[in-house]
Amino acid sequence: MKITEKQRRYLRGLAHPLKPVILVGNGGVSEGVIAETQRALHDHELIKVRMTGAEREARDAALENLAKVTQSALVGRIGHVATLYRRRPDLPKIVLPD
Repeated sequence: MKITEKQRRYLRGLAHPLKPVILVGNGGVSEGVIAETQRALHDHELIKVRMTGAEREARDAALENLAKVTQSALVGRIGHVATLYRRRPDLPKIVLPD
């Protein structure tokens, strides 16, 4: 999923007050984490994911993989928290600027 820089800034602003709904521990990105992320993206469109217990490179790779597997866009990452966005096709809640 491709989003423009303007859309990315808009989504980061919307995500600022959100709390992480997905917590990834030492087990990494498992099938259960992927399933819960899919469900959360379907319900909310914009979510935060907290990933602990890994070095920076491993964290970046795991978050990129999670975004790819869930067909979502990695909006941003600060420290251990990443923001993911996937538009809901049947009933979108977030309208992105052009």
